[in-house]
Amino acid sequence: MGLDLGTKTIGVALSDRLLSSATPMETIRRSKFTADAARLLEIIADREVGGVVLGLPRNMDGTEGPRCQSTRAFARNMERLTDVPLTFWDERLSTVAAEKALLEADTTRKRRAEVIDHVAASYILQGALDRMRFIGEAGSA
Repeated sequence: MGLDLGTKTIGVALSDRLLSSATPMETIRRSKFTADAARLLEIIADREVGGVVLGLPRNMDGTEGPRCQSTRAFARNMERLTDVPLTFWDERLSTVAAEKALLEADTTRKRRAEVIDHVAASYILQGALDRMRFIGEAGSA
């Protein structure tokens, strides 16, 4: 499962069982951590999620600002609630890539606003899946 944590929403994406492709799933409107975590844990259980990739919003120069600290704190709190492994993925430009793809698909502004977060989550997850596949191929060579 891939997550794009925003201040107002959480974009959620899932992969197939072969870990080859990420698909946007939903956008959760954020409220309190307990409610957000409850919905994520429900998805984890229902979809038999084996791991969670959280987008880490680094600054363009690679440094970590307040949003990274917030994401890391969210992960620490989630780790107390589940045994599913959590990891981070550099999400720089994931929202830009998602926006570009939606524009190329001629998506309306209203629809883009509705789906941008879970489409960005799918870019985060796909990046991690591609990296895992690359490491697996390099290890078997």
